[in-house]
Amino acid sequence: MSIRIGTASWSHPALIDTGRFYPSAQMSAEERLRFYATQFPLVEVDSSFYAMTPPGMAQQWAERTPPDFVMNVKAFRLFTGHQTSPQALPADVRQGLPAALRDKSILYYRDVPPELRDVLWERFVGGMAPLRQAGRLGLVHFQFAPWVVRNRAGLAHIEHCVERMRGHTVSVEFRNVSWFDGMNARETLAFERELEVVHTIVDEPQGFANCVPSIWDVTHPSHALVRMHGRNEHTWNNRDRSSSGRFNYQYDDAELEGLAVQIARLDSPSLNLHVVMNNNAEDFAQANGRQLFDTLRTYRANVVVPAAAFPARQAA
Repeated sequence: MSIRIGTASWSHPALIDTGRFYPSAQMSAEERLRFYATQFPLVEVDSSFYAMTPPGMAQQWAERTPPDFVMNVKAFRLFTGHQTSPQALPADVRQGLPAALRDKSILYYRDVPPELRDVLWERFVGGMAPLRQAGRLGLVHFQFAPWVVRNRAGLAHIEHCVERMRGHTVSVEFRNVSWFDGMNARETLAFERELEVVHTIVDEPQGFANCVPSIWDVTHPSHALVRMHGRNEHTWNNRDRSSSGRFNYQYDDAELEGLAVQIARLDSPSLNLHVVMNNNAEDFAQANGRQLFDTLRTYRANVVVPAAAFPARQAA
């Protein structure tokens, strides 16, 4: 098993503002990505959730990162059932909407005419194409909205998304407890295996309807994914805070040790495991990612790391 550790985003304002990760506050966007790629072998692209990624942007990412660097890409929010402003759509797609839809404050996937959905899927896939052609594209991550529940409509929509992404390696993350409640857990895992998608193992607060348990199982023949959201139950559903407030959590040594044990237990010769730190307040994700790297090394885990990363640790 090879393990890649990375973070959700490399350009979050909270990270840049700390001044603790990047060598200089005056670094350009290009310099930040180049530096990040010397520290971690994996990153999750978050901006693709909010807007379509232009192919030119993805081409720049490919040119600014080394050949063994991997970028997971989050699916556009409309596809995952989230409410979406018409302003988030490409201008020509927005103009193609019926006037009544253009004037709405939010849209859902079901609101958009099928022919425009087709255009959006084509734009999304096309936006990632340069990463794929350069060998940088990892998982395409679908983090479904909390109101996508395990019922006939929910199952059908997951199948629809997977079909639209045929030829890509898709990871699926649910945010409604119905998917893993009671006997549903076994059936959901079987559903994921049938679709050949990557089950997302989450670490997050428990006891909320929009949280799911940590189920350490693998449903894809060659890939697994762990996403670590932190355990801040006090801010998880606090609407007065931004999403970074929800993930305002720094794992301690004991918690990382426990997670490392679970990760090591997934060991399989052909498995490519991605660990994404999504506790993105300040530089918590980057700091915890480095700690987890060290912890996993004590288990003699095969952790992938760029040659320039952690020089003192490698020398030891």
